[in-house]
Amino acid sequence: MQLVQSAFIPMLLAAVGLYALYKEVEVFPTFLRGAKKGLETAISILPTMVGMLTVVYMLRASGAIDLAAAALAPVFRLLGIPRECTALALLGPISGSGKLAMGSELMQRCGPDSYVGRVAAVILGSSETSLYTISVYSGHIGLTNTRYAVLSALLADLTAFTASAAVVRLYFLH
Repeated sequence: MQLVQSAFIPMLLAAVGLYALYKEVEVFPTFLRGAKKGLETAISILPTMVGMLTVVYMLRASGAIDLAAAALAPVFRLLGIPRECTALALLGPISGSGKLAMGSELMQRCGPDSYVGRVAAVILGSSETSLYTISVYSGHIGLTNTRYAVLSALLADLTAFTASAAVVRLYFLH
């Protein structure tokens, strides 16, 4: 099994190369065009990424996330989301790295096998950094009006957070 796992990527690359030869595709020039396009995309989304990262760091450093979490904790509690996970839920749609850091912090403080740790783990795996994703894609294509995308994404995130707490209660609390 170890040999198959180790050989999978080289075999996949060889298969792609053989298929390209069969289809008479010039592999290296095609690779260069793709790399150039990828670099152009990375450069075009850089300002959006810098802006989003700045906002995340400002929100965390100023304590705004903690204030909002304290204010919204009663609402989240009605949805079954533990108070400790409120800041994680607020930061989740904005920043994946911030969400991961907050989840790690929660698991260290409360324990990975605690109710809070398990809810945090499921939240980490079940939700997207929706605001970040929308801003990067919109910035890349020059879209200024996202219409209902932001509201829909935030409602989907709220659903994921609520379902995370419900699933943990269902499977781990007896």
